[in-house]
Amino acid sequence: MKPSVVLASLLMLIGCTHSPQGVAPLEDFALERYLGTWYEIARLDHRFERGLSRVTANYSKRADGGIDVLNRGYNSQTAHWQEASGRAYPLGAPSLGSLKVSFFWPFYAGYHIIALDQENYAYALVCGPDRDYLWILSRTPQLDAAIVARLLDKASALGFKVDELIFVDQTQIETSG
Repeated sequence: MKPSVVLASLLMLIGCTHSPQGVAPLEDFALERYLGTWYEIARLDHRFERGLSRVTANYSKRADGGIDVLNRGYNSQTAHWQEASGRAYPLGAPSLGSLKVSFFWPFYAGYHIIALDQENYAYALVCGPDRDYLWILSRTPQLDAAIVARLLDKASALGFKVDELIFVDQTQIETSG
């Protein structure tokens, strides 16, 4: 096998865990405070979340120092919940807001917290390995419009396409009964 093919294969297995050029993850981050449930307020569109509402992400500590990740969303076309389970591990120093996440082992992608409510860990702005991945997350299903505007301004200044964000419907599903 040619060395270039071997190298390319290894790079695919490792994944893209870096942050986008010019985008730095937080350096004053406490993973323990980040654990728990987050509601997706807005996202850039991707196949794996397309059409989902009421999207949440739950992060819980693993015995090996990593994090179990459970993403969940409601697909109104099929009237079913969809879930994806993964694992995440810190990248770099423990105080760096940067993780590598895998939903399909051995492939990992970067997950970088680039803005965060440092006092209460009530909201976060998160990106992936490039500017095609962006999320606004909150501990509650709704987030104050002024906070959303500040996060959008920051993301725009960093070169993200905020005009393409999908704002996630977090309203309760009506049930007959």
